Amino acid sequence: MSRLKKLEMKLALLGYGRMGKTIEEIAVNRGHEIVLKLEEDIDTFELDKMEIDVAIDFSVPKAAFKNITTCFKNNIPVVCGTTGWLDDYEKAVEICKKEDSAFIYASNFSVGVNLFFELNRKLAKMMNGMSDYDVEIEEIHHTQKQDAPSGTAISLAQQVIAENDKKNNWQLDHAEADEIPVKAKRIENVPGTHTVSYISKIDTIEIMHTAKSREGFALGAVIAAEWIKDKKGVFTMKDVLSDQIK
Repeated sequence: MSRLKKLEMKLALLGYGRMGKTIEEIAVNRGHEIVLKLEEDIDTFELDKMEIDVAIDFSVPKAAFKNITTCFKNNIPVVCGTTGWLDDYEKAVEICKKEDSAFIYASNFSVGVNLFFELNRKLAKMMNGMSDYDVEIEEIHHTQKQDAPSGTAISLAQQVIAENDKKNNWQLDHAEADEIPVKAKRIENVPGTHTVSYISKIDTIEIMHTAKSREGFALGAVIAAEWIKDKKGVFTMKDVLSDQIK
């Protein structure tokens, strides 16, 4: 990650749960200052009078859209890792462009997961047309996670669908022949495990990513914030990691 230029920044944390606290620790260790830690309503803060370089949103689904768009309207770029709110994603993108702001949304900011995404795309392309194999996805997270399946699992499913001629949707648990079943499990103290399986009568091909802690997610979010500072537009983690992911 040394190719990404690190700048001292003033950051706002929108959502200050366990992930927010981990982001704070990493950001401070990298020389940044946390000028706002938000747990209550974003309307209670006069953002236009605050000096904020980038806001990082790891809040809750019901708060994310309001948090993000309020920042756009106050000329504050946003890095968002909150999942479960994506019905409003296109609206957020429109507001970002209208306000000439900057936005990165990722279902998972972990560098390892984003490498896993690329592997998933390549394997899906290789498996397309292999009629003896069917595909399924499983995700396991801690019991405090509010949405199911995870945003990462949905991203994995969407990537497979884009490369698979026979799959056009995903469903939680039970799926039709043209859908991908996504299984969601909740187990105490599991940061996140994702498995994509291609199953035939003869064998099974699997790829798996297992997070050992929240630090990978938090570090990726801080790296994204460092990258997006002073930029305009809508980006992805692939843009951030363009030197590493081709």
